[in-house]
Amino acid sequence: MIDWTRTALIFPGQGSQHVGMGADLAERYPEAAATFAEADSVLGFPLSRLCFDGPEADLNDTVNTQPALFVMGIAILRVLNAHLGAVSPRFVAGHSLGEFTALAAAEALTFADGVRLVRERGRLMQQAGEHTPGAMAAVLGLDAATVRDICAAASQQTGQPLVLANDNCDGQLVISGDKAALEAALPLATGRGAKRVVPLAVSVASHSPLMESITPAFRETLAATPFDAPAIPVVGNVGAAPLTSVDAIREELGAQLTSTVRWTESVQYMRGQGIETFIEAGPKDVLTGLVKRIDRAAERVTLNSADSVAAFLAAQIS
Repeated sequence: MIDWTRTALIFPGQGSQHVGMGADLAERYPEAAATFAEADSVLGFPLSRLCFDGPEADLNDTVNTQPALFVMGIAILRVLNAHLGAVSPRFVAGHSLGEFTALAAAEALTFADGVRLVRERGRLMQQAGEHTPGAMAAVLGLDAATVRDICAAASQQTGQPLVLANDNCDGQLVISGDKAALEAALPLATGRGAKRVVPLAVSVASHSPLMESITPAFRETLAATPFDAPAIPVVGNVGAAPLTSVDAIREELGAQLTSTVRWTESVQYMRGQGIETFIEAGPKDVLTGLVKRIDRAAERVTLNSADSVAAFLAAQIS
C-alpha cells in the first residue's frame, strides 16, 4: 500500500509522447475516455484521435504535444481518484510542460483552462521556433557546473546565447540556444570529458533566451487565466521549491520559458522533505529513470498504460 504522505506524483514533459498514448487507458476506464473527450470538446478538434492513431508528425508538433501530455496525465489521475477516492500525495511536480499538469492535479488550474493554456503555450513556442530557430542537445557524462561553463564559453566565442536548459540528473543534461553557439559547444563538451553529445531533433530552443520574444504574450495569457492556490504543494521548475500563491504560479510559469528546469534539485528537495515514492503519470517512464539516477534509494512507480494502472490499483485495493 502506498503511503500518500510520503509520495510525490510527477508528470513528464515533451519527449514522452507516442502514437497510441492513452488508447488502452480510454478503452478500459470510462474516466479516461471522458477526459480525452472533454479535451476534444475544449479544443474543438479530435486531440484524442491524434494521441491514439497519429500521425506521429502531427502529434510531435509542439502545439499538439503539449495538450496531449497534459490530458494523458490528468486522465491517469482521474482513474486513480475514481477507484481510490481522491488521492492526496504530499507533493506534485512536473518537468517543463508537466508542471502545468501538476498544477491541474493540485487544483490550482481547472482542466479546461489548463488544456487551453498549454495549447497556447505550444503555439507561442512553435512561433518562436519559426521566428528564431534554435537547437538543443543532450550532454551525457558531465555535471551541471561544467556544462554551464561550456555554455558560457560557447556564447562568448560566438556572441550568441547558449544555456543549460534541463538539469535532468547528474550526467544527463540538455543545452539550448543558438545553433552556432551549440555547434561551438560540441567540441568543448567532448574536450571536457563528455561521453556523448546528442543533438535533439527540434527547432524550438526551449528554456533559453530564444523564448524571450514570446514571454510577454504568454504572461498576458497567464494573467487572463484563473488560478487558485494549490491544494497540494507544487514544486516548481524554476525555484525547485513549492509554489504557494497565485502570484508565485504566474511568475513561475512566465519565467519557466527562459529558465533552467531544475529537476535534479526538485527531486532532491522532495526527498529532503521525506518523500519515499515517486509515481510518474504519463505515456512513458522518462522521469522514473531520472529519479533512479538522482537517488537510487527512492521507490519508483510508472503509470503509463492500462495494465500498469490496473496493477497499481489492485495493489492498493487488496
